[in-house]
Amino acid sequence: MGDQPGVLRRTVSRLATSAKVHEAEELQKDCFDIGATPVADLPRRELVTVAGTLRTVTLRPRAGVPALVADLYDGSGSVALVWLGRREIPGIDPGRSLVAYGRITSDGEHPVIFNPRYELRPAGTV
Repeated sequence: MGDQPGVLRRTVSRLATSAKVHEAEELQKDCFDIGATPVADLPRRELVTVAGTLRTVTLRPRAGVPALVADLYDGSGSVALVWLGRREIPGIDPGRSLVAYGRITSDGEHPVIFNPRYELRPAGTV
């Protein structure tokens, strides 16, 4: 009887992990269907198209200049989209799906696109 809470916890954990994996796979498939490059495969210093869902949107000044930073997740990884000189952009909100275009660079180890062009997508799509 004492082992059942452990079994239940493992089962719930496995189901939650399966849902996250399934969500990531669906997101990767949707990104592939629209011709976006997976974040995991982004070439440095190239013009790219990325797609996914915004996880976070924050205001982080860079060198005294306001910068809106959005974390775009595509199922394979995340890329930071940075709009310099902007405090907010209508429609750029957590949970929103979008397609972004720009030159990929790196901020340390993480991929970044500065001032990307973008297309907002309907909720629940990429």
